[in-house]
Amino acid sequence: MFRAIAILFLTFPFSALALVPPDYQEPPSDFTAEIEAGFQLNTGNTDSTSFNGRTKLVYDTKKTKQEGTLKAYFAADDEKTTSEKYDLQIQSSYKLDGNTRYLGGGYVFGRGDFTVDRFGSYTQISTVSTGYGFDAISDHSTKLSLEVGPGYRYNMPIETEAEPDPQANRDVILRTAIKFEQKLQEYTSLNADLTAEAGEDNNTLTLDMNYKNTLFQDWAFKIGVNVKYTDVVPEGTKQTDTITTFNLLYTFQ
Repeated sequence: MFRAIAILFLTFPFSALALVPPDYQEPPSDFTAEIEAGFQLNTGNTDSTSFNGRTKLVYDTKKTKQEGTLKAYFAADDEKTTSEKYDLQIQSSYKLDGNTRYLGGGYVFGRGDFTVDRFGSYTQISTVSTGYGFDAISDHSTKLSLEVGPGYRYNMPIETEAEPDPQANRDVILRTAIKFEQKLQEYTSLNADLTAEAGEDNNTLTLDMNYKNTLFQDWAFKIGVNVKYTDVVPEGTKQTDTITTFNLLYTFQ
């Protein structure tokens, strides 16, 4: 009996090692998710410190790429809520032929950006757009994408003493975007997205930049800055809003 157990013990591990090498890794998944939360500092139309959260889902296949990002910001002082904002960004892209190792191919996309900002110069912002994008650089350490296309924007201004019952603004826009990602070292990376929306009634420019440092395995520390400039704002509100965040991020792959 002991001889049989010994034979099984010796035979099974070596056969398993033959089938599964020691350095075996699971193949990369098409699905990636990021969840983060942390501290934030607001300046502009709101001055406060509090907490924020963000969830990003990406499903990237050979022909298509689906992305969705939900952000939530909340702040309160000793007396009342001072900041409450929710951002939803979704984009669906269809990749065209022509990808190479260092020069990526083009893609067509449809996109929606939706914001509810209780204390912002505009309390509701909805933008839908479509267009063409191009991966100008796509290698192991650097990625650069350019996007351009028409869209439609809906803005609801905040109520003010001068305008207690504001009317929503509806505008046809041209949206352009630059998306940059640079891997600085093995465990650090820099990301920057610059988006411009030009319309007949209003223009906006948004910079979303972050620095990420991997702490261990799937955990990372992330510092982010979001700056949005709006050309035309209601009386008594500021043109520039800035949000600085310090978050702990976890990545599912």
